[in-house]
Amino acid sequence: MRFIEGLRFVKGQGTENDFVLLPEPPDELDEAMVRALCDRRAGIGADGVLAVRRKFNIIGEHAGRTDAKFFMDYRNADGSIAETCGNGIRVFARYLVDAGLEPAGSFEVVTRAGVHRVEVPADGGDITVEMGVPERLPDAKVTIGTTTWPAYGYAIGNPHLAVLDAGDLDALDLSAMPAIDPASAFPDGVNVEFTERLGAKHLRMRVYERGVGETRSCGSGACMAAVAAMDAVCRRTRYDVDVPGGRLQVEWRDDDIVTLTGPAILVASGDVDPHLWNG
Repeated sequence: MRFIEGLRFVKGQGTENDFVLLPEPPDELDEAMVRALCDRRAGIGADGVLAVRRKFNIIGEHAGRTDAKFFMDYRNADGSIAETCGNGIRVFARYLVDAGLEPAGSFEVVTRAGVHRVEVPADGGDITVEMGVPERLPDAKVTIGTTTWPAYGYAIGNPHLAVLDAGDLDALDLSAMPAIDPASAFPDGVNVEFTERLGAKHLRMRVYERGVGETRSCGSGACMAAVAAMDAVCRRTRYDVDVPGGRLQVEWRDDDIVTLTGPAILVASGDVDPHLWNG
């Protein structure tokens, strides 16, 4: 077998929501490249790609008010661009610290959704991300097969529909995107979370992510599911959210900011042959 000198990559996961991280990405990430990297049989396999970029343009309210050095250029597994990713930010932050690009502790990361402050413990423990202030979106109806549920619309960078008390989560068929009514309310697609209440501040969740399919976890989805549950009882607090890949903690603070806490693990690194996507 010949030694491959190609594009360097790092594989990481946060509650088994996994990513191919590119420390030295090309200037442009085309869809074919992203799809090839994320292919679980012919490529490395992942739910998305995180490109580490030192140069970025910050627009709007964030212009001139951040000391962030790095921009997380995130793409879904189908190659489409996404605003942000809660689990991805934690993996991205873990890489920056482990690679010596940022010190452990508190620092900022920029995504298309804005600036996120992260807290990375020096001991390798769980990472906390300030996800931002949730925004209310239109509610909708979500249908799988012959069952329809009301769903509550929220955004925290990405758009979400949260179904509360969806019943037997194990019985849900998430092999295809649930039907959304009205679909016109979400022209760029939407992530859909299905929840089951396990306790007063404890949810179980499954998720279908736009551009990916069902994943083992969705950090921003866990945030919006917890926010929907808190809104339902008009109380801001801290929730545990169990996903197939583990457990996340979501807190909705009195300053309106939602935080996400959970693990982030780097599992492999190497080089990938560009022939994978160039043919």
